[in-house]
Amino acid sequence: MQFPALITIYREHRLWMWLIGAAVTGCVLGFTPPLVAVSWLIGLAALGLTFCDPVWPVALAVLSVPFQQLVILPGGLSLTQTCFVLVALSLVVRIHQPWPKLTAPGLSLAVLVWCLALAAAATPLSRTEGLKETLRWGTVLLIYIATVWILQDRSRAAWRRTVLVTCLLVAPAITALIGVTQFVNGFGPESFAIGGGRVRAYGTIGQPNSFAGYLNQAWPLAVGMLIALVETRQYHIRFWMLFSILLVATGSLLGGLLASFSRGGWIGALIGALAMGIAFGGRYGRATLIRVGMAALLVGLSGLLLINSGLLPTALSNRVVSIIANLRPFDTRNVEITPENFAVVERMAHLQAAWHMVQERPLLGVGPGNFSIAYERLVYSGQSPTWIKPWYDSRGHAHNYYLHITAESGLIGASAYLVFLGSIWYCAIRALRQAQTWMIRGITLGGIGVAGALNGHNLFENLHVLNMGVQFGVIIAMLATIGAERKEEL
Repeated sequence: MQFPALITIYREHRLWMWLIGAAVTGCVLGFTPPLVAVSWLIGLAALGLTFCDPVWPVALAVLSVPFQQLVILPGGLSLTQTCFVLVALSLVVRIHQPWPKLTAPGLSLAVLVWCLALAAAATPLSRTEGLKETLRWGTVLLIYIATVWILQDRSRAAWRRTVLVTCLLVAPAITALIGVTQFVNGFGPESFAIGGGRVRAYGTIGQPNSFAGYLNQAWPLAVGMLIALVETRQYHIRFWMLFSILLVATGSLLGGLLASFSRGGWIGALIGALAMGIAFGGRYGRATLIRVGMAALLVGLSGLLLINSGLLPTALSNRVVSIIANLRPFDTRNVEITPENFAVVERMAHLQAAWHMVQERPLLGVGPGNFSIAYERLVYSGQSPTWIKPWYDSRGHAHNYYLHITAESGLIGASAYLVFLGSIWYCAIRALRQAQTWMIRGITLGGIGVAGALNGHNLFENLHVLNMGVQFGVIIAMLATIGAERKEEL
């Protein structure tokens, strides 16, 4: 029996199949422990949502990101990995339907080429790690395709967009509030302590820098939606409800970002805010753009005055001042290591190690996911460079994703990644010019901010970890479909 025939049978006898399934499920769950029964009910509910509407698997994947490490399912699967299975299943169930038109072919092709470039990067080291890294980006491609597909249905696009935006803000806001609680009450390991009984916020992500990177992919969306809503100037009950919700989400996300004390996260946020300011000012002409620039300059000068005057808390002012040390390149061989500069020197040592890998294999790199293996080989080869001592254990990345990906996939892979980023900016600018409704406008402004914050923060970290690509993949898919929708109307 062919697959379309099974779909036809399901549609004709849907009610009876659901009733029989519910009865059998109830009998089975009646003889299982309560916790197991609840787990099965949640799983069955997620499976049912997958068959009801393809937006739900994507929404569940977005919601699962900050909680993926809290629950491990049978077989060692995390929540997010399970959601990937549901997303793939939702595509398979609808495989008999006509495929949608290729939306934003440049971006779609760039994502595919980037994944292929990773897959093609030959390595003399671990092919298993290379496969894992390639599959990590493959899940981003899966989420991107699924999101583009579900937004092709024009009759349901607005409602599905609302669901996705809600999930893109709710999940990060929850973990941001958890992070603020950790900061205020000092809940966390001693290595995150910043003095005064406070610790750097890390939420459910586990690391402050990764936590800040996750929030940098959410707060611009909240701010963009808030700006677009205020622009409507329709002050009714619905306006004030949405305004209050978005204001709380924005405050939570920015509060969590500030409490993370992530210098790279703060710089990324500034770059994202600058990108949003330019996009917002460009809509209203050169005069508004100049005002935005003057406001940004005023805020920066005010911050410098606060730091110099000593009005800011010591921990915060020291953190801001230390950003300069992170931006200044130096040779670690000529630096005396102290407790104060330990983290900065360690960061630079990893950057130098990555540059050594680029020189060793400039075209194809040491292989995707093989940075730590190449680092350890360098350390334990008996010819360890003096600049790598005393850091014999790899931090897993080069503290700069652009250099990191060049070290792992060579100049070919780095070029493919940069083309991918360029395609995102092209789609974002096109969407900005064609945005009409306030929600579309908000998504576009937020997407530009997310792209700017991610590109800026990646100068200091690797944000393409812990399945945070789910958040990014959905956002760039929405940017791609916004531009395509307006183009079809014209």
